[in-house]
Amino acid sequence: MEHHAPTTEFLGMTFNLSNVLMITIASAIVFILAVVTTRSLAMRPTGLQNFIEWVMDFVKGLIGSTMDWKTGGRFLFLGMTLLMYIFVSNMLGLPFAIAIDSELWWKSPTADPTITLTLATMVVVLTHYYGIKMKGAKEYGRGFVSPLKFLFPFKIIEEFSNTLTLGLRLYGNIYAGEILLGLLAGLGGAGIAGALGAFLPMLVWQGFSIFVGTIQAFIFTMLTMVYIAHKVADDH
Repeated sequence: MEHHAPTTEFLGMTFNLSNVLMITIASAIVFILAVVTTRSLAMRPTGLQNFIEWVMDFVKGLIGSTMDWKTGGRFLFLGMTLLMYIFVSNMLGLPFAIAIDSELWWKSPTADPTITLTLATMVVVLTHYYGIKMKGAKEYGRGFVSPLKFLFPFKIIEEFSNTLTLGLRLYGNIYAGEILLGLLAGLGGAGIAGALGAFLPMLVWQGFSIFVGTIQAFIFTMLTMVYIAHKVADDH
């Protein structure tokens, strides 16, 4: 069955209510998770504190592999936020989808190119902001015409291609996974034989989708640190 997104008009702009709902839920989950895991910090971590410290160490490793800690330490919380937010967003549409009157309300927010390209644009804008802030506008601008001035248009094209590939890679992987889950769910609703035939493939694809969603969160965060390092590190 074909589903479409619920929308509304406000101040001459069209808003996708499903996107608004799902990014709000993803943000709330990440916020609650951060509060709960850091509520009772101890020198000897236990329980959920172990989880948040593992995330912190993991992101520290990503930063350390792209730039020195003196330069990259300030991006620790950015990396942690991106990693947890994208992971949660990727997982939201896996267990089920909710459609009301052919309007799809519950899905992974990262299964929409508007969301992923917005995240990618935010990342690329941040790389330019920190590049100018840490190097100065003149020194940063020189990087676009060195070592040869004729490379300038190619470097501009590179910025656009980085934005597109960063956003569309995430969208394509999550959207394709949810499409196949929807097809399997439709097969399961075609009777007892269909349900039995779809059960095992559904379980296998659910597990694979969790793996893909985790890897995509890692790739997005890793590439964010690579792009930032390219703009702010002296040795890049």
